[in-house]
Amino acid sequence: MTTTTADARSQPGAGAPPATRSAALTSYDVADFSVPTMRDEDWRFTPLSRLAGLHDGSFVASGTPVKRSVAELPSGVRIENVGRDDKRIGTALVPFDRISAQAYTSFTEAFVLSVDKDIQVETPVVVDVGGGDLDGASFAHTVVDIGAGSEVTVVLDHTGPAVLADNVEVLVGDNAKLILVSVQDFDSGSVHLQHQRLKLGRDARITHISVSLGGDVVRQFTTVDYTGRGGDAQALGIYFADGGQHLEHRQLVDHSVPDCRSNVVYRGALQGKDAHTVWIGDVLIRPEATGTDTYEINRNLVLTEGARADSVPNLEIQTGEVVGAGHASATGRFDDEQLFYLMSRGITAENARRLVVRGFFAELIGRIPVEELRDRITATVEARLAEAGA
Repeated sequence: MTTTTADARSQPGAGAPPATRSAALTSYDVADFSVPTMRDEDWRFTPLSRLAGLHDGSFVASGTPVKRSVAELPSGVRIENVGRDDKRIGTALVPFDRISAQAYTSFTEAFVLSVDKDIQVETPVVVDVGGGDLDGASFAHTVVDIGAGSEVTVVLDHTGPAVLADNVEVLVGDNAKLILVSVQDFDSGSVHLQHQRLKLGRDARITHISVSLGGDVVRQFTTVDYTGRGGDAQALGIYFADGGQHLEHRQLVDHSVPDCRSNVVYRGALQGKDAHTVWIGDVLIRPEATGTDTYEINRNLVLTEGARADSVPNLEIQTGEVVGAGHASATGRFDDEQLFYLMSRGITAENARRLVVRGFFAELIGRIPVEELRDRITATVEARLAEAGA
């Protein structure tokens, strides 16, 4: 199969790390990628020994396929299972690491959700994703194809047990608007490794909301690409890691077109021994991407001893003609002044801490346009705080 680079330039051998994100190797062939190690920059935070062999080919294939179902399908929205020869597959995504390539070569049928052109879908489309198990690895491929001029909310709700590696391609047509909510709420012991690639047309807008709550190891890589002027990407994230959980989120916002915008806001809380969260935010502004306006921020709230949050924002700017480009990161414990203020007004320490955590997540949870999902996330956060005696 063909090996390429993100900018179609010559690429050194697969084992050599790229000098910049713009020179990263992409390929459909698993053999083109070396087995990740903790010495690799992209994998140094990931607990490779807990990936069930998905990274090195030692996995045991599962006999239980991943299933997707939609309870209510609005007019103008279609779902189908297609073979890998479908022309939409590969439109947005070419694997850039070994696990993504493994997922691409190992799935049997892809799930495609498509929306007609020039329609406004009032009802959120909720796709329930599950059906795997903990005894073997599953692989999947999903395409979300939004027609030009349309507006819709789509929820990918991952639940149940799973050892899953999958790719998700998201195509947002010219002048279309998509709210995409991706929920990782797997059972204990689950492993989920996912690459989501979002491709935006001219004047297209996407609000991508990632919610990670369940599972043993969750590693989600989200890439944003622009194909026309006026693209706008809002990438929001909510995560809460409990004792022993590893929740890792990586983004690459690739500005290759003039006059596009991006805003990345991720917030995480963590508690318990060996709770670990990782956020890596990469923004690439290529020479031709004049007029870019971008900002990214990650905030982490460490609730107990024994928890660790790693946060690394990166900007690679190849032109000086930008509207704005910035990043920020903050990790800390409760604000003692906030707690003192609340307790001085008769609120107990326990309830004061809960109010602080609620307020920490409230803005982002409020951006989710599905009431049942907002309530579920809030209830999960409340339950975890109660278990920890917060």
